[in-house]
Amino acid sequence: MKYDFTSIIDRHGRDAIAVDGIGGYHWGTEPAAPREGFDAIPMWVADMNFPTVPTIPEALAERAKHPLYGYFELTDEYFSSIIRWQERRNGVTGLKKEHIGYENGVLGCVVSALNVMCSKGDNVLLHSPTYVGFTGSLTNNGYHMVLSPLVRDEKGVYRMDFEDMERRIVENNIHAAVFCSPHNPTGRVWEQWEVERFMELMAKHDVYVVSDEIWSDIILPGHKHVPTQSVSEDARSRTVAVYAPSKTFNLAGLVGSYHIIYNGWLRARVLKESSLSHYNDANVMSMHALIGAYKEEGYEWLGELLKVLDGNAGYACDYIGTHFKGVHVSRPQGTYMLFLDCTEWCAEHGKDIGELIRAGWDVGVAWQDGRAFNGPYHIRMNLALPLSRVQEAFERLDKYVFNA
Repeated sequence: MKYDFTSIIDRHGRDAIAVDGIGGYHWGTEPAAPREGFDAIPMWVADMNFPTVPTIPEALAERAKHPLYGYFELTDEYFSSIIRWQERRNGVTGLKKEHIGYENGVLGCVVSALNVMCSKGDNVLLHSPTYVGFTGSLTNNGYHMVLSPLVRDEKGVYRMDFEDMERRIVENNIHAAVFCSPHNPTGRVWEQWEVERFMELMAKHDVYVVSDEIWSDIILPGHKHVPTQSVSEDARSRTVAVYAPSKTFNLAGLVGSYHIIYNGWLRARVLKESSLSHYNDANVMSMHALIGAYKEEGYEWLGELLKVLDGNAGYACDYIGTHFKGVHVSRPQGTYMLFLDCTEWCAEHGKDIGELIRAGWDVGVAWQDGRAFNGPYHIRMNLALPLSRVQEAFERLDKYVFNA
């Protein structure tokens, strides 16, 4: 490969919660430090342990050479980079500069959009398992989450339960939904017919949609992202879609997302809501990072990354199926996260999920408690590491945890 996905990079003391947060306190969900004799393998925070595409640090270094960093406006190159990326990656046509708006983060935009779509105290539809960021943001802002569980089919693939969603919409008088596409934490990439049927249901009951598509670039081979706004003219009008280069290129520390809103009435009000804190303004370095990411090399780098992630996912799922009896996982179609269902293993071994999670932490496998994602006996694992580290983690789990 042209780019480096094998080097083990020391992130200690380099502003990485994924590493320096282990054994400490930041969100309150940090893994405990491993016992003596084991180093920590960071598999909890959803960022990557690969060096990003070189055009990003090059763009940042070039801009940093200029010694003034005052007020600025987003440039035409910023918008054209997004338009080109969306067309080449997702087949989006007709996207214009005026449809794109800056957001500090996806979660901030979710809240701003909900503040326009409904009132505080309203019920909002989401799927479970549920990204923990949604839980915190919605409940902290006075919204009540109504969860429709995803159901695994005979092949172990997570599916939406459309009948259950409709019942919950009607019974709870719901007029806003948060749609996660691809889905975090299950890694499900929705098919065209699924997105169409979901949006038909939203239209039937006049439910507005905030579509979190931050993972839309991390689509593993054999699957394709379907932008929620693309499936119908009605979907285009009733949906606020939110994107960012942060998951794709590991830029979360720079801050910077963007929304796409075609409906002028809705866009004006979301922009107004986002502006009320006087804080939702772009960072000049973040702008240049996006431009650097969306250069030609970024497309090439991403292509190589997806092959690496697909290999890691294949290795992990095969290992679980072969060695970890009683642990079930649906192979991710997108994202770089696994969501392990340990219900059967815990029952067979007379252990609760907390004991299992801590056993992994003890030997340096810094995985994440899935209960925060509404998975009662679940664990979330980040696979965006060099394969050698993924292999080491699973060998430790085999020897010291699941088959000790």
